[in-house]
Amino acid sequence: MGAYIGVDLGGTHIGAAVVDSATGELSALRSIYTRSREGPEAVVARMVTLIEEVIAESGQAKTAISGIGIGVPGRLDMQAGVVHYLPNLHGHWQGVPLLEEIVAALEMPTTLINDVRAMTLAEWTFGAGQGVDTIACLAVGTGVGGGFVIDGKLHLGLGGVAGEIGHQVVEPDGPACGCGGRGCLETLASGPAITAMGLEAVTRGLVTRIGELAGYDLNSVSPGLIAEAARGGDAVARAIYDKAGFYLGIAVANVLTALAPRRIVIGGGVAQAGDLLLEPIRRTVRERVFIVPAEQVEIVPARLGVNAGLIGAALWAGHSRGR
Repeated sequence: MGAYIGVDLGGTHIGAAVVDSATGELSALRSIYTRSREGPEAVVARMVTLIEEVIAESGQAKTAISGIGIGVPGRLDMQAGVVHYLPNLHGHWQGVPLLEEIVAALEMPTTLINDVRAMTLAEWTFGAGQGVDTIACLAVGTGVGGGFVIDGKLHLGLGGVAGEIGHQVVEPDGPACGCGGRGCLETLASGPAITAMGLEAVTRGLVTRIGELAGYDLNSVSPGLIAEAARGGDAVARAIYDKAGFYLGIAVANVLTALAPRRIVIGGGVAQAGDLLLEPIRRTVRERVFIVPAEQVEIVPARLGVNAGLIGAALWAGHSRGR
């Protein structure tokens, strides 16, 4: 236990704070724009500056901070501390020695972890996953990520990639995915997929308020705007969320059948749609899961919000120090 700095590297923002690993409480929380178009070197330099500012704002001596945990939105080699692929950041992120660069700049113990695995750890420890020993977590946003806690332990699998729920195939002849596959969940139920369905509805001239709410500016169509239309009774908008929820429900049904967790936690920006997304997920699970007692599995919204990733990254730093 102790104070750790948690960092959440996102496509738009980098967040950081001092996290009390015993309580999950945050202090000196700060956020800056990622500006990934400037390239990895500039992003890493901005991250270093942000961490230094968080330490200064916390009023604690650098030596009082036990370490740094960084949540990274993509594939990485956790042991080597090398980033291999960050799909939502501009620039060439293949082979970036992020761990080495942070340690060289700050001379502090540092660990890396996938951002949704970090969120999973945080939700299990302090959020919607508390009180059970096995959970699956999904984050639905620009992509669809995931993570598992099994028998009270964060499950990482080969190379730390366990939990890539967004890249299970839910439609065999579906759209091409950036991972190289086809019909991945991410291509059918992520934020961009929901936005694309909204844009298609508007351009096809379907009877919907999506265009009106966007001021007939197609660049303003977003999952949040489509959710607003759905809550207002728009049948087309509701059908879009039903479709996304259906595909998410197939993925959850697969996870449930394979893992039999006690709880499924759904987070991420798109999940702010609430029951518009959760109800079709639950309905699809009820229709498709028979071997596992699905009625005993709770499907619930995440509780920790946008700071879950940095809380989990700090917890992982503490766990790694304790091994």
